[in-house]
Amino acid sequence: MADSYDVVIIGAGHNGLVCACYLAAAGLRVKLVEQRSVVGGAAVTEEFRPGFRNSVASYTVSLLNPKIIRDLDLPRHGLRIVERRLANFFPLPDGQYLKTGEGVTRAEIARFSSHDAECYEAYAAEIEAIADVLRDLTLQQPPNLIDGGWRAALSEGWRALSTGNRLRRLSMTQRRALLDLFTKSAGVYLDGWFEADCVKAAFGFDAIVGTFASPYTPNTAYVLLHHVFGEVNGKKGAWGHAIGGMGAITQAMASAARERGVEIEVDAPVREVIVEKGRAVGIVLKDGRSVRARVVASNVHPKLLFDRLVPEGALPPDFLARMRRWRSGSGTFRMNVALSELPSFTALPGREPADHHTAGIIIAPSLAYMDRAYDDAKRGGWSREPIVEMLIPSTLDDTLAPQDRHVASLFCQHVQPALSGGRSWDDHREEVADLMIATVDRYAPGFQQSVLGRQILSPLDLERTFGLVSGDIFHGALSLDQLFSARPMLGHADYRAPLPGLYMCGSGTHPGGGVTGAPGHNAAQAILADIGRRRSRRA
Repeated sequence: MADSYDVVIIGAGHNGLVCACYLAAAGLRVKLVEQRSVVGGAAVTEEFRPGFRNSVASYTVSLLNPKIIRDLDLPRHGLRIVERRLANFFPLPDGQYLKTGEGVTRAEIARFSSHDAECYEAYAAEIEAIADVLRDLTLQQPPNLIDGGWRAALSEGWRALSTGNRLRRLSMTQRRALLDLFTKSAGVYLDGWFEADCVKAAFGFDAIVGTFASPYTPNTAYVLLHHVFGEVNGKKGAWGHAIGGMGAITQAMASAARERGVEIEVDAPVREVIVEKGRAVGIVLKDGRSVRARVVASNVHPKLLFDRLVPEGALPPDFLARMRRWRSGSGTFRMNVALSELPSFTALPGREPADHHTAGIIIAPSLAYMDRAYDDAKRGGWSREPIVEMLIPSTLDDTLAPQDRHVASLFCQHVQPALSGGRSWDDHREEVADLMIATVDRYAPGFQQSVLGRQILSPLDLERTFGLVSGDIFHGALSLDQLFSARPMLGHADYRAPLPGLYMCGSGTHPGGGVTGAPGHNAAQAILADIGRRRSRRA
């Protein structure tokens, strides 16, 4: 027997939860199925050693859209986000350091270059102006290039006009900057602004986060921009921590969804999408049960949806061929560690909690260092001098570790998404984890001895556990051919798959990856619009 719903959503990650909340608030009967035993997708908090809990995959807050926080009333459902006391802390090989954050960045830069300090405000203003455009477009369906009659053309023309109006608000100088940020490498863009290596590194690090690329790879300037259009507690560009870890975000979303009547089932992996008479009409779970629905929405990676869950004959051959070429793969190696004490850095000694312990602690002293890390990983599988971002959220959140103990997140680059030469990450996981810890130890002697336990996720682990194909934290590369109207493909940027009744609400759609909630929000609007039109026709 098959249960019947208005909408069934595959995947209870944050975008699936957001989509479910909006649909249920509109009065639809919604079911959400999740293959794991806990909701949240990659935004979950787990205990990895007795007494030590941490965010498992995604690990910090900035991009979560404030409208979604308000609409879902997440603070009432238990969400509390606190800001880092510093944005980032860069220990340098020569024993110096650079801090960034509200009220300190310009003065810190001036210690290395008066020229760069003079340029900083103009640089920040340019980035902020372009980031404001992205903020405006985040919760909007991009113009969708489609074949169709005059009604479809008129609708999409209106979207294009709306987007164009936003761009026209920019000065010509800002429009040129927009073109630079969408096409250039981060390295070339930053070389045009600054002279000090560490200053360029401080801004260039965002360009390689979750991206298997050099900062001198074209289009990485956009990845830099993608990481700066967020905000925390009303402060643009700020970064923060959800008390209780990233799982606190998705648990609050799940609470909001259940309050609206959403039915959530975990331990419910999907075997296939049911297609009848050329339309998606439900799903079959791996245990054989069917769930019928007027609409199916997918929060899984596009390659998993179209290559594994939808019957091949139900999709246009050219669409399926292109989706099989969808580029996916992050150079990311993710770790959590339990610590007996805080690290003491050669550049800034001391184990008592300080502002820099709350920051993103980034080992990547120059763009050249990042470039070498990428080249090394391409040749050997992983960089011998890797890039490591470490956060110690227990300095802001005492719920994560026992008293006087700490947990740290290590977000490490660069490693091959899939090892060459027939090697498996299962055989090299521990070796590379040792390297990452040793890298931090070079800048904070004694760190290695303070590690009480660790949780390791290679790119292969990220794929097996969270469905992040080739470890891609964005559900697909943020490149010009996979952005905006081309995400996931020209003609399908409107969250509608080429199979009627099937929608996409995950990070493989606009505006892309990160814990934003925007794809879920936008997909819900598309679903509600279509259901409304069908009701009107029946009336």
